[in-house]
Amino acid sequence: MTDTGEDFGPTRTQQRRDALAVLAFATQLCELPATRVGKMNLPDDVLTEIGHVRRITAHGARKRQLAYLAKIMRRHDDADFDDARAAMGENRERQRQETAAMHRLENQRDKLLADDDALAPFIAEHPGVDRQHLRSLIRQARSEREANKPPRAYREIFQMLKDLSGAGDADAEDDAPESRVQASDEL
Repeated sequence: MTDTGEDFGPTRTQQRRDALAVLAFATQLCELPATRVGKMNLPDDVLTEIGHVRRITAHGARKRQLAYLAKIMRRHDDADFDDARAAMGENRERQRQETAAMHRLENQRDKLLADDDALAPFIAEHPGVDRQHLRSLIRQARSEREANKPPRAYREIFQMLKDLSGAGDADAEDDAPESRVQASDEL
């Protein structure tokens, strides 16, 4: 066996991995809302086939149609899907950031419920917060937890923290938390 220096191309294993990656990408595209897919710069035949896949509800038929969509996508260059991949990557990053923000709010709520000493620094950080209402919610959440009642106040604390964190964002300028903050300043 002598090495002839010929390039035989990718192995069958690599071809299979690539095909499965295209299938996974096709599945992600089909799960996106139609408005987002319409904004992506995708070839017309791919857009048409995504519409066909969405109309099919039977599991086996949908699986076959997804495989056909992936086959159509493999006929195109990878450059045809760069915009779509970039848009989906940005979406994943934004989802990670939102999840991290929610975890920070949950930790802040748990600190407020666990320790009375955590309230003073929180109030110093957010001077516009309705102190009396927050203390009342903390007491209610603790009593609900001890009595094994539904966590209504627990959820209200989270919503209050979410409103306070969103009040600094440009997107939240028109939200109701401002009226709550203004009302607390009047008291």
